[in-house]
Amino acid sequence: MISALSQRHGGRGGIAFAAAVLAAGSVFAASGVAAAQPSTAPLNARAATAVSASLAKSLGDRTVGSFYDQSGSRLTVTVTDQAAADQVRAAGATPKFVKYRASQLKAVTAELARTASVPGTAWRVDPRTGQVLVTADSTVTGAKLSQVTNAVHRFGDKARFARTKGKLRPLISGGDAIWGQGLRCSLGFNVHTSSGQAAILTAGHCGVATNDWWADQSNSQHIATTSAADFPGTDYSYATYDAGVDAPSAINTGQQITAAGDATVGETVTRSGSTTGVHDGQVTALNATVNYQEGAVNGLIDTTVCAEPGDSGGSLFDGSTALGLTSGGSGDCTSGGETFFQPVPAALSAYGLVLP
Repeated sequence: MISALSQRHGGRGGIAFAAAVLAAGSVFAASGVAAAQPSTAPLNARAATAVSASLAKSLGDRTVGSFYDQSGSRLTVTVTDQAAADQVRAAGATPKFVKYRASQLKAVTAELARTASVPGTAWRVDPRTGQVLVTADSTVTGAKLSQVTNAVHRFGDKARFARTKGKLRPLISGGDAIWGQGLRCSLGFNVHTSSGQAAILTAGHCGVATNDWWADQSNSQHIATTSAADFPGTDYSYATYDAGVDAPSAINTGQQITAAGDATVGETVTRSGSTTGVHDGQVTALNATVNYQEGAVNGLIDTTVCAEPGDSGGSLFDGSTALGLTSGGSGDCTSGGETFFQPVPAALSAYGLVLP
């Protein structure tokens, strides 16, 4: 089933580390016809994200999203009319005509939430096809599978169904490992509160499961206390460090983090977690809904990055930009998988936190 990426004691071996190392930060998608020649001006992923956000705001219902071609440094933006296509070209991106408006696909996801919220399923708008993509893991069988597939088929070509390997689950267990009461998670990013206190930003399903955090599995070195946690619905939490614990901006790969930002479909991203280390992949969708056994989480980043239990809360980033916190997924880092991330900007905003 879809699950979060934390891990209970006794699973994969935890990574005990000195307080100074922990404090350094852990890393813990229809029919459409391309309507124009690509823009002649290449864009890097961060610039493409800014252009995409600006066009999404101005186009409104006339776009269902965009996607980035990393190899060609091109941004493609979906459109439903010629005026929108002209606007996209003027902004230096490539328009792609799709059949349905954003409000029509939003109505699909709203109805899915009402009729098909089955644990082990997920859905998101796929901007490459202009459809809602609905997936179900190996635990969705029998009457539940029929419930989901029947719901999808009622929408015709507005939606499509696919199976995903393994089980969708939160991945409790961690960038650098942090140990809670009977569980292990990953530190996402070091942050500061509005009053200047250093804190850990990690997954919400980690924070709701424990009040105290230690630097080791034996729980001999207390480092932080959970201050707030939200899960399900969203998946973020923060824990305030004990006095004297440093919280530098670098994650455990040595990468300095200087800003938080939104992800772009097609962007190549990196994840770090305490179970599986560092892995790369691509963003495949935004604003995804995942139905865990514990409840639905909305607004997630969908990726091809692998992860395993214990990677929960770990960092998703692109260079110096913090993008997400590892929430859950399916598959593993041997055969490959799909992982969902809680966007960092939403987490910072919810708690009034800032990066170091």
